[in-house]
Amino acid sequence: MAKRSLEELQKRYSSASTVKSDGPGGMRGPGGPGGPRGPRGARPTGKPKNSKATVRRLISYIAVYRMRILVVLVFMLLNTLCSVAGSYLLRDVINVVDLSVSPEKSVLVRLFMPDATADNFDTTRRVACLGIIVLVLAAIYLVGVVTNYLQGRLMLTVSQNTTEKLRNDLFNRLQKLPVRYFDNNTTGELMSRFTNDIDTIDTMINSTVTSLISGAITLVGTLVMMLFTNVWLTMITVVFVPLFSLTGSFIAKKSSRYYSAQQAALGAVNGYIEETVTGSKVVKVFNHEATCEEEFDSLNDDMRDKQIKAQFYGGVMGPIMNNMSNIAYGITAGVGGLLCLFAGFDVGGLAVFCNYSRQFSFPINNISMQMSTIFSALAGAERVFTVMDQEPEAADLPDALPMAPADAQTDTEGKSIRGDVVLDNVSFGYLPGQPVLKHISLYAHAGQKIAFVGSTGAGKTTITNLLNRFYDIDEGVITIDGVDIRCYKRDDLRSHIAMVLQDTHLFTGTIMENIRYGRLDATDEEVIQAAKTASAHSFIMRLSDGYQTMLEGDGANLSQGQRQLLNIARAALSKAPILVLDEATSSVDTRTERHIEHGMDRLMKNRTTFVIAHRLSTVRNANAIMVLEHGEIIERGNHEQLLAMGGRYYELYTGKKELD
Repeated sequence: MAKRSLEELQKRYSSASTVKSDGPGGMRGPGGPGGPRGPRGARPTGKPKNSKATVRRLISYIAVYRMRILVVLVFMLLNTLCSVAGSYLLRDVINVVDLSVSPEKSVLVRLFMPDATADNFDTTRRVACLGIIVLVLAAIYLVGVVTNYLQGRLMLTVSQNTTEKLRNDLFNRLQKLPVRYFDNNTTGELMSRFTNDIDTIDTMINSTVTSLISGAITLVGTLVMMLFTNVWLTMITVVFVPLFSLTGSFIAKKSSRYYSAQQAALGAVNGYIEETVTGSKVVKVFNHEATCEEEFDSLNDDMRDKQIKAQFYGGVMGPIMNNMSNIAYGITAGVGGLLCLFAGFDVGGLAVFCNYSRQFSFPINNISMQMSTIFSALAGAERVFTVMDQEPEAADLPDALPMAPADAQTDTEGKSIRGDVVLDNVSFGYLPGQPVLKHISLYAHAGQKIAFVGSTGAGKTTITNLLNRFYDIDEGVITIDGVDIRCYKRDDLRSHIAMVLQDTHLFTGTIMENIRYGRLDATDEEVIQAAKTASAHSFIMRLSDGYQTMLEGDGANLSQGQRQLLNIARAALSKAPILVLDEATSSVDTRTERHIEHGMDRLMKNRTTFVIAHRLSTVRNANAIMVLEHGEIIERGNHEQLLAMGGRYYELYTGKKELD
């Protein structure tokens, strides 16, 4: 495998890329189509395309908790008042202990000792007044601590409830989307909506929005107190605001750009690590360790360079803004000192104002730094809403027919299904103008076994997808028991069709739970009987915990054949009258195949069965065999009839030609 360029690696593995994740050497990784891909934990970047619409939609989620948000705003206001009031009382502390300052200039002295004058305000009364100030300060800061805690707690519940609702709505929408959508969007892309994108929304609601609102209230409150303390010093401080804003904005833009590049590089590194570790056996089999090391070194070096730039600009913001604040502080203190000397301004007032001048610059800097987070969160929200806005599967017809449960003995709960299936002149294409099936006609009587044989891409699996209404046909009609399948309720239709696929999927849970997935209300005895039908009971009982054996990692602790037997048991439990076997034995050895075939023979008994197989030995006993090529049936008949024809099936069976 030739070493790929850095640009190609970044495009393939970056979180911003939509290129599907390929395994080493350009091969699909173990996850297969729709398997895991892309980084975990990389933050979404970029700006939303329609900020106003996204904000309005987010607000509709948050507005449900408007009363809590109103209470949060009240707590923010109280917290800000406590902060500025506590700072202002520093003036009284200084003025009380400054013998040169008249007691009338102290707010609390006038409040608690209205009779105090310069003549009778002795040391004892000053100490008493100082104690009162300390108690008042303690009460104010206690209120500030409590309101800060309550505001944080309430905002946390708002953000978590909002993101919970977003995740629920997103997940529920996914359940309603057609199979076509999942064919076109990989698992990694969809997973990033639940993790990265919603995480940034949570951060924005819980921290960023709170910080912005609190900062704005603090800014206004501080400005009011500065004006109350000294108008001239306030004017000097305000002069520096544009300088703070411009500098902060410039650094934030630089930082945001390099931060985005850093996250993309981090995503590429994470994606490459994930895929290489997952496909480690493939890497070793083809001796690509050295190439992987070189490619990873290239990605790692690139990430290091971008992290240096991102962290430099991210780290330089604080020192630069602090030093600018110190310059403004020095100028303010100098002018304030002159006012104390020549204009009768008190030292306590100067100390308080200098403190306010420092507080005044902080919200401005904070607001500038939060904008990139807001844009990132809105971009993530837009991606989440894009998935939510996808068209769901077409609704059932208003007069759609219900079906009786697959194991029902009567038709009291709907139409009882026998399993007669007819495809009449069916045509279909996944893309407009590119037909996959062309005028397919066939029938299967209840209990018959119909086999499909043909090259890859001939349309075999497509037929079974149409039978389940994963896709709707373009022309023709498909009927079950004489009724167009579009006239049945979709959920009922699918509950009457069991599928055993080549690629099995087992869920995290016990073997008992995985088999019961075929029918959730099945008893333990029915599950065990289904396992016996599938020839899975014997191997299950040899496991340490039998049916309670825990499966993880898609059943990684089982062999491929054992996993397939569980899949067959799941289908057996469903009692569906129609069965689809899609190359169910293509990836197992001959000995295991015999066990699986025994299970499938019992499974197919009294069921209408459609079999797709590459191994022609598995379809010899089919009632009818359809040979497909380029979306058309070129031969049909049973095993003996097709051999007698001496055509395509004869060539495949005798080995004169092989399937493509």
